[in-house]
Amino acid sequence: MSKALLNWWQKFRGLFAIVVAAGVLSACATPYPPAPALAADPDWNWVIGPGDTVNIQVWRNPELSSSATVRPDGKITVPLVEDLPAMGKDGTTLARDMEKVLGKYVRDPIVTVMANGVGPYSEQIRVVGEAANPQALAYKQKMTLLDVMIAVGGITEFADGNGASILRTAEGNKQYGVRIRDLIKRGDVSANVEMRPGDVLIIPQSWF
Repeated sequence: MSKALLNWWQKFRGLFAIVVAAGVLSACATPYPPAPALAADPDWNWVIGPGDTVNIQVWRNPELSSSATVRPDGKITVPLVEDLPAMGKDGTTLARDMEKVLGKYVRDPIVTVMANGVGPYSEQIRVVGEAANPQALAYKQKMTLLDVMIAVGGITEFADGNGASILRTAEGNKQYGVRIRDLIKRGDVSANVEMRPGDVLIIPQSWF
């Protein structure tokens, strides 16, 4: 191969590599702005809604402890307590209301109410696309993207992790880009962001 031809080939190969790299970065980049690093509402509190299942524990009275599903009318019925409004209350408020009713039958009842299930759509984290196990998760305060990825088992080999996005229903379906691959494959903690109730994490398929 002549020197002139060799120089031409080296220049062509370098230019080709730049074009390919640019194409890959363009294909993998998300068109959405990056998600805020600290997005969660510090004052968020679980609110009971229709379809929620609540776990009710009455201290020293196991026969009164039970689980109940909130009916479409927003009420629950458990032993000794009938048609008690639950919708729109947090667990602590419902527990105090139950204590007032149970106080007619039990001396100084102590009630604890906990969520049992993923809750209403408005307070779920839904994961769709190329997650290892797409599912709906119960939101927990200060829940992060890393927490979500651990819960769903990471991403598939076909996932475009850095092309993923969060659809934030609390902000009128605004969409933010997230870098899942950098987070779970490279351990880049700067890619970890907090989630909000109602978020939908969308993980697309990679074309490469």
